[in-house]
Amino acid sequence: MKPFNLFPYDSAFDFMRLRVASLIVAAALLFAAIGAIAVNGFNFALDFTGGVGIELGYQKPVDVDALRKRLADAGFEDAQVQTFGGSNDVLIRMKGESHASAKKAAGADQAANRISLTEEVRSAASLPDNPATLRSSAEISAQVGRELAEDGVYALLFVVLGFLVYISFRFESKFAVAAVITTLHDVVVVAGWFALTGHEFDLTVLAGILSVMGYSINDTIVVFDRVRENFRGMRATPAEVLNRSINQTLSRTVITSVVALLTVLALYLYGGGSLKGMAEAQLLGIVIGTVSSIFIACPLLLWLGVSKQDLMPKARDEAELARRP
Repeated sequence: MKPFNLFPYDSAFDFMRLRVASLIVAAALLFAAIGAIAVNGFNFALDFTGGVGIELGYQKPVDVDALRKRLADAGFEDAQVQTFGGSNDVLIRMKGESHASAKKAAGADQAANRISLTEEVRSAASLPDNPATLRSSAEISAQVGRELAEDGVYALLFVVLGFLVYISFRFESKFAVAAVITTLHDVVVVAGWFALTGHEFDLTVLAGILSVMGYSINDTIVVFDRVRENFRGMRATPAEVLNRSINQTLSRTVITSVVALLTVLALYLYGGGSLKGMAEAQLLGIVIGTVSSIFIACPLLLWLGVSKQDLMPKARDEAELARRP
């Protein structure tokens, strides 16, 4: 496997020497992300806000990307376009207040507004040689969006608690705390990016952020596993053990991240508008998760005062010694 190593197995980069600066930068990014979320909030998509769903039919197959651009040129920038059943049937979903035709005076009839909006969308989506026919239109309740948001929060809490239980069982409490803090840092920074840029936040973005948690914790556990092995086999200070562990897993971390990054980059470039948000979240998550597993997770362990006794407490040492010949 040596030809596949980007860095020598016995490389000696002193990552722990940068631990204070690493944690300061990480804290600054975390607080900046929290500030962006608190000040700007998220540009929630139709999945969370509710709106209108319009089904159109065509005599000929239609190009979804071209239709999406045509609607954007007509003023429906947030329109979500996808085929269903076949390439001749299209579902268009959009926020009800996303266009001037839906912004009527107070007390105006909502059904009339929806009908007017539906007709404008059908007209904008029609092509000279391939006119659109309205199949149906319906209002999408914002209540569904609130339930989805609540489910997303519950999913996040479930994953965090699962991480704590799993890592506490496999390692020790200090490892669990460091891993969860590192993972939450990655998730908050990615979420803060969407709040700062105003990019649309929909269910696919939420799925991307949850996948960031899985990627980040996986990378961190690989490093922590080597830390545990080295603590048990090396006679050195905790800082030296952590440095050696990061250097030994550095090639694996970088190669895995680059391969995953190329895959998600292809999804971002060629996956279409409906998957762009998820791919963007994953791209950021892979980069931040890779950096955090190197510059945040182990410095946090050192800051928490990890030692060999955390991995092999006295009772466990005695049981281990009793089994030896």
